[in-house]
Amino acid sequence: MSEASSQRIALTIEDGVAEVRLNRPDKMNALDPAMFAALVETGQRLAREPDLRVVVLSGEGKAFCAGLDMQSMSGLAGKAPGEGGSMGRLAPRTHGISNAPQYACMVWRELPVPVLAAVHGVAFGGGLQVALGADLRYVTADARLSVMEIKWGLVPDMAGMLLTRGLVREDLLRELIYTGRIVSGTEACELGLATRVVDDPRAAALAAAREIAGRSPDAIRAAKRLMQVAAGGDAAAILQAESVEQEALIGGANQREAVLANVEKRAPRFVPAAG
Repeated sequence: MSEASSQRIALTIEDGVAEVRLNRPDKMNALDPAMFAALVETGQRLAREPDLRVVVLSGEGKAFCAGLDMQSMSGLAGKAPGEGGSMGRLAPRTHGISNAPQYACMVWRELPVPVLAAVHGVAFGGGLQVALGADLRYVTADARLSVMEIKWGLVPDMAGMLLTRGLVREDLLRELIYTGRIVSGTEACELGLATRVVDDPRAAALAAAREIAGRSPDAIRAAKRLMQVAAGGDAAAILQAESVEQEALIGGANQREAVLANVEKRAPRFVPAAG
């Protein structure tokens, strides 16, 4: 990673598990332009990692991410309609279907492997949307989460409207967006914003990551592709995707190894994913 990104994010990779830690603890990992750039750069670097199996996303210090930093919020007060603040214009697409702030969240959803977020302290506004980019979210019971944009006279715009689709019942999501109220980790799990309440989200996410990393990497990547289709495809597209993925897996080196390891009651020895 670039020196600028390494000042905002700490990255380690071991046995196929990448740990990405937002590393601005003095500001509760608040999002400034450097953090946005670091999230995008880190995600893009991991997409090129040859034997990546799973990613764990967490925050250093007292919080996962407090959202946009106050300096950025103050700067918006003097902007004319249509100006996007420190991130520039927002309507132009710069990263596929996303703009740069959206891609800081979407890059995790678009990675070919599962991403697990470990949330403690707070995940407000953009910080919550970064966590929503993950496949799974482990939270403490006393974590505080909020779709907080309305507080600043704004709406969720870092892919939150897409990433909450299918997670939260529509009327409940409307309430969260219209009020900006803060919910606990326990309530977030009940609403669908979080996956599981645990005492130590980072430890739980790493344990789950190691379990996932021990499965066939071909099957894990195929499963993530299938989930992407299932989230937005029609019935025919989903059924077709199931058949295509399964046909490609059957008889492959890692599928055969999964069977042999189970029959021989030993740990599997998988090769890097085919794609």
